[in-house]
Amino acid sequence: MKKYLIALTILILMSSLSLAEEWHIKKSKDNLVKFTSSTTLLDFDGITDQIDGYIYWEGEEVFGKNNEVYFEVDLNSVETGIGKRDRDMREDVLHTDKYPKTSFRGQIISVDQDPNNSVKYNIVSKGKMFLHGHEKEMEVKAVITKQNETMQVIANFSVLLKDYDIEAPSLMAFIKVAEEIKLHLDFQLEKMAENKN
Repeated sequence: MKKYLIALTILILMSSLSLAEEWHIKKSKDNLVKFTSSTTLLDFDGITDQIDGYIYWEGEEVFGKNNEVYFEVDLNSVETGIGKRDRDMREDVLHTDKYPKTSFRGQIISVDQDPNNSVKYNIVSKGKMFLHGHEKEMEVKAVITKQNETMQVIANFSVLLKDYDIEAPSLMAFIKVAEEIKLHLDFQLEKMAENKN
């Protein structure tokens, strides 16, 4: 009887693992992470395609139980179009020598399938954003389009520099960058092949 229970437990564990799905961010020049900052005179963007991460869940339901979302961005790769501004941002504002990456780790807490599009989902993930040596809990809304073996994620959210102990820089005398930085993410994921071992 004991051997039967052990075998049954192993079988249940193996079947739940076989229903797990893992999707990794596809390395592509089409990926976009855009930071938009404002001053009283102008807006400027910093962009990169250097984003990495994954989405994982267990069970048959899309974004089901025990799900996890993780993404990270290489801050040294962000470019604003002006070399000196890029260097100043890395060295004097973000201190990328000490904090080269920003990341978000969380769980999907809400999933609403688009009634007009069966492959589109409006999701909310809750987790912690790490930037400049500091963490802050936040919620991120995204639209995910899942087709066959690929997935597209589009998210828009904002962070406040003061939440991460970052002093808003000045572009020139008396022109300060706003505390709020807007982020736009648009990236692709690909489904990982199941492990047959």
